[in-house]
Amino acid sequence: MSKIIVLGAGMVGSAMALDLAKKHSVTVADLSDKNLTKLKNKNAAIETLPLNAKDKALLIAAISPFDLVLCAVPGFMGFTTLKTIIEAGKNVVDISFFPENALELNELARQKGVTAIVDCGVAPGMDNIILGYYNEKMKLSDFECLVGGLPQLKKWPFNYKAPFSPVDVIEEYTRPARYVENSHVIVKPAMSDIEHVEIKGVGTLESFNSDGLRSIIHTMPHIPNMKEKTLRYPGHIEKVIALRDAGFFSKEPIQLNGVEIIPLDFTSKILFNEWKLGETEEELTVMRVTIVGTENGTKKKITYHLHDVYDTATQTSSMARTTGYTATAAVNLFLDGHFTDKGVFPPELVGKKEACFNYFINYLKERNIHYKKEEVLLRQESTVN
Repeated sequence: MSKIIVLGAGMVGSAMALDLAKKHSVTVADLSDKNLTKLKNKNAAIETLPLNAKDKALLIAAISPFDLVLCAVPGFMGFTTLKTIIEAGKNVVDISFFPENALELNELARQKGVTAIVDCGVAPGMDNIILGYYNEKMKLSDFECLVGGLPQLKKWPFNYKAPFSPVDVIEEYTRPARYVENSHVIVKPAMSDIEHVEIKGVGTLESFNSDGLRSIIHTMPHIPNMKEKTLRYPGHIEKVIALRDAGFFSKEPIQLNGVEIIPLDFTSKILFNEWKLGETEEELTVMRVTIVGTENGTKKKITYHLHDVYDTATQTSSMARTTGYTATAAVNLFLDGHFTDKGVFPPELVGKKEACFNYFINYLKERNIHYKKEEVLLRQESTVN
């Protein structure tokens, strides 16, 4: 039985801890006593530890007795936390989804003899794993990922709920979006290029640019067309753009009746009740990953569909399940000895190994998360010399 520490006892961190506790000795660290108590009430065997992970000395001391760290801290502190974990010589799986490039820590991880699997959620995460697997089998020309977490019931005006902080959602809505077109990296504002798409089992959704390609821009530069877009119910993003353009997401302080406030802090506070997913509120996760390429001279389009819903039996949100169980699959994959390479590895560099790809697919299937594959043969385009 391995000793694992999970940093973060939020909705996703708690789901991961409960999953890992079936097989391992698990401790969860968090600054919130409320979150730790709630988790302890669900499984008394899980140890809890009050911890401010921003304090480097406290963090190093906390993780020292453990075989592996599962990092689920907020994105704004993710890179620094991951660097500290690697410096401490601890193997780690990370889902903090920070804006910095994790590959900058690759050399440090190799020097420390550490395996760090990063961005290991649903997207980024499973879409990367699928891409990495087919990149080994095919010569790829196109990759597209459409993904979104949505409430089962639409509530005006935003028709949206999230299992994490509004601050992290707003970060997705403000970070410039990168995609690859004809082998060129294009940068556009987040929430640009709004399109309506039909998603099986859900209906019409709107897609928009978000910065989800992340590591594959660097690890898969040979693929000429790559794009990731976020999915929401129609009409949602128009309202968010209005807030952004009116300055509600600004981090620049303003004076209000002699008091200095930051608009983003104010907006996040207001949106917390609007966007915060209730603990037993039903929601769903949808994803469509499309890959086009040639295999043995045959052009193919491979599509993976995910439609996952809130688990009423365990009272676990779909986003916590699809994100968290991908990460716990990576933890068990490493501890079972299937992937022990040293360095920093985004999921596409793990999924390239067929045994690892199958491990993720089967692990998730055992937890009733199903990625359904669809394959279509395409006509080859004729070339004129």
